[in-house]
Amino acid sequence: MTKDSLLQRIEGKREELTDLTCELVRIPTVNPPGDAYTDCARHLGKRLKERGFEISYHRAEGSPGDTDRYPRTNMIARLEGQSPGPCVHFNGHLDVVVAGKGWTEDPFAAVVKEGRVYGRGTCDMKGGIAASVIALESLLEEGIPFPGAIEFSGTVDEETGGYGGVAYLAKEGYFSKPRVDHVIIPEPLNVDRICLGHRGAWWAQVETHGRIAHGSMPFLGDCAIRHMSAFAELLEQRLYPALDKKQTKMTVVPEGAKKSTLNIQAIHGGEPESFEGMPSPCVPDSCRMVLDRRFLIEESLEEVKAEVRELLDELVRTRPGFRYSMQDIMEFHPTMTEGDAPVVKAVEEAIGVVLNTIPEKIISPGTYDQKHIARIGHLHDCIAYGPGILDLAHQPDEYVVIDDMVKSSQVMALATLNLLGVET
Repeated sequence: MTKDSLLQRIEGKREELTDLTCELVRIPTVNPPGDAYTDCARHLGKRLKERGFEISYHRAEGSPGDTDRYPRTNMIARLEGQSPGPCVHFNGHLDVVVAGKGWTEDPFAAVVKEGRVYGRGTCDMKGGIAASVIALESLLEEGIPFPGAIEFSGTVDEETGGYGGVAYLAKEGYFSKPRVDHVIIPEPLNVDRICLGHRGAWWAQVETHGRIAHGSMPFLGDCAIRHMSAFAELLEQRLYPALDKKQTKMTVVPEGAKKSTLNIQAIHGGEPESFEGMPSPCVPDSCRMVLDRRFLIEESLEEVKAEVRELLDELVRTRPGFRYSMQDIMEFHPTMTEGDAPVVKAVEEAIGVVLNTIPEKIISPGTYDQKHIARIGHLHDCIAYGPGILDLAHQPDEYVVIDDMVKSSQVMALATLNLLGVET
């Protein structure tokens, strides 16, 4: 077996790779609510079982969103080598976000044209799943003896935190040594880049409290929305400028994400949004704001939370009647694999062979399932690498370039042999 033979085999599977991507896109695994997870998991499981993999399915019962109608079904495929050795694991999330408006193609038809596959999830990340599956299948078809094991997992709920997917499996020991040694997640970070990790995230809800009264006599009440406006003004005057000044050693892309960021994700107050007819004349006694704070490896989670709480406490001292409560929704620390880790070096070398370039090593602006592998599984030889253009994720007319899928599959195959210690 030579590298050229393996690369040619994958090139010859271009049509098969495209077909598999289309098959996956046509299974509408929309999250929320978590449609068709079991169908998609079993579709991949059936295929890999026919190739000799041992297949197991794992429902994350009790995880957020898991019901009998929308079971959180994960799939793990494992193939043992001919002797003891390391395990290389590819993990792809099955779920996709809602299609939304603005499409010129049916988002779940998987239209192939001009060297691309269009559809929701093509880029993020069913094209990457297909590329990793084809890479592993090509290794087997080449008849390459290998030590250790190769694994693929199709997991759920990455788009909503990954609690029913990788987090659940990590707690069960499926992303820890000695079972697994190296993990590649084919997220769409561009085919010529290696993603070492991601920024941290803290989501929280701040609620300001008031007192209801008749709208014709607002002086008898206390407007919670006005209190929230005072908080929003302090964010604008104090916190946003402070975040702009923070610097990081993380190679985050795009450029704007190299700073700490805060997104006001939602504000709800007063009349319920679902009301019909004329609004009632009331002073609102509650207003809720959802914050999405992304932070850098140089910041602690405690510091991030304190920046917000200090502004709120200041208003308690200085603004008559100001009362608030704050609830954590989700929190993840920044994650960054070392640039000379084994999985990084293996993928870097493979990119050099396939693409004849030195890859850029980047950090993702948003989180993905590496956080659970590092935090729960305590496994740090993990990166994201796959086809797809990052800026297309979650967009209308999302697509993946077929040539990029082929090249990334070739990279994955070569990197797997390297990590297993197979000479080529």
